Amino acid sequence: MSATNTAISPQVSGPCGDDDCGIRDVLDRLGDRWTVLVLVELAKGTRRFRELERAIPGISQRMLTVTTKRLCRDGLVERTVYPTIPPRTDYRLTEMGASLAGMVSALADWSRDHKDAIAAARDDWDRLA
Repeated sequence: MSATNTAISPQVSGPCGDDDCGIRDVLDRLGDRWTVLVLVELAKGTRRFRELERAIPGISQRMLTVTTKRLCRDGLVERTVYPTIPPRTDYRLTEMGASLAGMVSALADWSRDHKDAIAAARDDWDRLA
């Protein structure tokens, strides 16, 4: 993939049993580096592309484009382009995205609340290892 490629390829899964594939697909999406941060930001309301980019430290324009396209493809985010000059693009959570964002926000809150304890546990582990 080139540095400027933002195309979204369908995921190819190997054989899996029962509903394992559906669970794996959802967890793969949530497990990527930027999805949770985009969902948490969109849970605050509709955002323009540049607002999202400024609100998420470290995300590149390319990765934000790829992440928002994947979320739109999954039905979690709705993208609206307005025919203005320059074009204005807004992103907002769909109803399904909002239901997921509540759970993701709770995970983000838990992470913030426990980051110091996790860092201390890692330090203890590393010291003993």
